[in-house]
Amino acid sequence: MLIYKIFHTPEWDALVADGSTLGAPVDLADGFVHFSTATQVEETALKHFADAEGLVLVACETEHLGEDLRWEASRGGEDFPHLYRPLRMDDVSWHKPLPLVDGLHRFPADL
Repeated sequence: MLIYKIFHTPEWDALVADGSTLGAPVDLADGFVHFSTATQVEETALKHFADAEGLVLVACETEHLGEDLRWEASRGGEDFPHLYRPLRMDDVSWHKPLPLVDGLHRFPADL
């Protein structure tokens, strides 16, 4: 199963350059890397990245993340995937730009 992380371009660039990341400031504050499922990620974008440009959508396969991936209740009591270790470049299945078009982020059609 693919799960998704939204990065600002400088955060993505740092992951590429360094090979791993503890995530964005919110991830560092919470002690884990926040992810969303395909059904959650658009709401995540609306809630946490409204009007943000220069975003990158990153997909990771859950089976590659091992026991450090936990499903925990979050927004509305819904379970969200949280990674309790650095995210590594070799965890990334694919990445794509997440453009802002007419005030909304345009997600890949095959999400």
